[in-house]
Amino acid sequence: MKRPIIKRMVDIELSGRRVLMRLDLNVPISNGRILSERRIIEALPTIKMALESGAGVVLLSHLGRPELGKASEHYSLAPIADRLSALLGHQVRFKKDWLDHVDVRNGDVILCENVRFNVGETDNASDLAQKIAALGDVFVMDAFGSAHRAHASTEGVARYVKIACGGPLLIREIDSLYGALHAPQRPLVAVVGGAKVSTKLTVLKSLSNVVDYLIPGGGIANTFLGATGRSIGKSLHESSLIEDARDLLDASRRGSCIISLPTDVVVAKQCEESAPAEVVSVADIAADDLILDIGPDTVRAYEELFELAGTIVWNGPVGVFEMEPFSYGTRRLAESIAKSNAYSVAGGGDTLAAVEKYDLLERISYISTGGGAFLEFLEGKPLPAVTILEARAGN
Repeated sequence: MKRPIIKRMVDIELSGRRVLMRLDLNVPISNGRILSERRIIEALPTIKMALESGAGVVLLSHLGRPELGKASEHYSLAPIADRLSALLGHQVRFKKDWLDHVDVRNGDVILCENVRFNVGETDNASDLAQKIAALGDVFVMDAFGSAHRAHASTEGVARYVKIACGGPLLIREIDSLYGALHAPQRPLVAVVGGAKVSTKLTVLKSLSNVVDYLIPGGGIANTFLGATGRSIGKSLHESSLIEDARDLLDASRRGSCIISLPTDVVVAKQCEESAPAEVVSVADIAADDLILDIGPDTVRAYEELFELAGTIVWNGPVGVFEMEPFSYGTRRLAESIAKSNAYSVAGGGDTLAAVEKYDLLERISYISTGGGAFLEFLEGKPLPAVTILEARAGN
């Protein structure tokens, strides 16, 4: 995979131009109250850069998953406009009906209503994309979390606007992820946790070709343990993918990637906070046991890998960390990654929840803002919004 070459916002003359920005302001909101401002705060430098350059700024984002083409107060970006104004120290005008015209002048910042209220947004309708493109002179794609979607406000608009470029957040994501996977300090260790192999099988296959050590976690690890012939009791796994897991294990033995599986686990009879938990060897898992976390011996083995690592890529917890009796493995894993001298990249919703829970945000080298986009990058898939920026780089 070659590093994408795209125009960068920092290299574009913005003064006196209408700058159309696609941001990721998809933050959790409850009863009009923003529960996490992280994505808003991350977008501030991009907006300030355009303002300081003497541009007029029009902001686009989606929020949640409204019924397509239908406006809904529940998914309105209005609360975000108010908070943006306060954080930016600059008035942000909220525009509810914006598709046909936005009156933007130098120094203005306008936040348009949820792009997914428009018919044709997720279908990447060309007529909608052209209407959006007409609102700006320069399009800045700075929403990595939406870069894997070919939508009218991400990929489509970049086809029709005069100048299309990548914003600082997007560039940083691409550079960090590309560097971690394709120009890493070695050994390169990848942790891929989660409930199902089926959702991450292509990620596992792709990573097995580039990493030195691959650590499956959670239900994914259970499926791999089942593939070795171990009893996994009643643990969450995917029996239909046992053969795929076995093939990956066989391929790793022939190749240069070592797949590291748990040697001890934390089990219980029910997946409940109050259920008695016990540490057992993987050879001693009972027929009615549920594997809900990794054990201390496995943790120590993984910590040794992290101490040796030059680069660590982490996506997904290794246990049911939301419940305290089964949080030990994910907490220790997160802390040891943070303590490692390796360059570390973490991404995915559950991963970020764990990083925040254990107050490690400042100690991970790079936190990816994209969930699905992060996974698709790991798979080696082209991201439509990045691909079109590459195509537009010459004009």
